[in-house]
Amino acid sequence: MILEVATLDVRAGQEDAFEAAFRQASGIISGMPGYLSHQLQRCLEKPNRYVLLVNWQALEDHTVGFRGSPGYQQWKALLHHFYDPFPTVEHYTAVSLAA
Repeated sequence: MILEVATLDVRAGQEDAFEAAFRQASGIISGMPGYLSHQLQRCLEKPNRYVLLVNWQALEDHTVGFRGSPGYQQWKALLHHFYDPFPTVEHYTAVSLAA
């Protein structure tokens, strides 16, 4: 499993509109092959900052499958105009803590 972590800085004053658009966009991402789950968290210290956490089966499910899909074009149209600057997106894998 791969964890996508995206830091989303939304233009100040656009938080409510962003959250409404994100609710709509959630249906797009949740239907993608390799998608497992996602959550959106809002920062307490900076209320216009969010973190998007998405679990994918494999890196390519996000970087190739989702980003190369027609659904991604809808996602972009719904969300990308809210960001300033453009989000930082990184991918993580679990570290085994077993001895």
